[in-house]
Amino acid sequence: MSHNEVHRTHRIGWLRAAVLGANDGIVSTASLIIGVAASGASRSEVLVAGMAGLVAGAMSMAAGEYVSVSSQADTEAADIERERTELSDEPERELDELSSMYEARGLDADLARRVAEGLTAHDALGTHAREELGISDTMAARPVQAAVTSAATFAVGAALPLLAAALAAGTAQIALVAITALVFLAALGAVGARAGGAPMVAAAVRVTFWGALAMVVTALIGTAFGAVV
Repeated sequence: MSHNEVHRTHRIGWLRAAVLGANDGIVSTASLIIGVAASGASRSEVLVAGMAGLVAGAMSMAAGEYVSVSSQADTEAADIERERTELSDEPERELDELSSMYEARGLDADLARRVAEGLTAHDALGTHAREELGISDTMAARPVQAAVTSAATFAVGAALPLLAAALAAGTAQIALVAITALVFLAALGAVGARAGGAPMVAAAVRVTFWGALAMVVTALIGTAFGAVV
């Protein structure tokens, strides 16, 4: 009888970037729009500020994710190269090290040695990268994927409160943007949790709370200054 298991760890790389990008797009753009609108700016000025925030934010997310994940990828590459050298220079020592790892996990010494020898013969570098460094194809850093995903989802997320802002003006604009953003944030939290197999309600509440806090703070600042940003 076949036994099919559904795992979601292969989604971690793009899912993290997608959720972060969309969440940041909604929160930062909605907060920017609310803060500018609360300062007494006109509807057109609010929309210009929101559009500028969308473009700048998407580019910033792409650059930030690319640089950050590239640093991770560089570190992983350096560690793997170091491991390659050690396997070439001291293969027996590396085999002993791998055997010790399996013994520490509960295998007896003979079985641990046989497992280590078998895996080393099959793929020595891949085995040590996975067991010793915690690096695998599923968890490996992918800078371009992270950058593109973050920028695209930020733009989509930012477009939602921007569209709401285009439909109203004044206090109605603030209320519509705030309500729309909170609804989208709750939905985003639930969808992200669902894709990752996590509790949906807790995720929705978490992102909604922090989004609401950000919008309240920027509204207070805009009202206090009373000047167009």
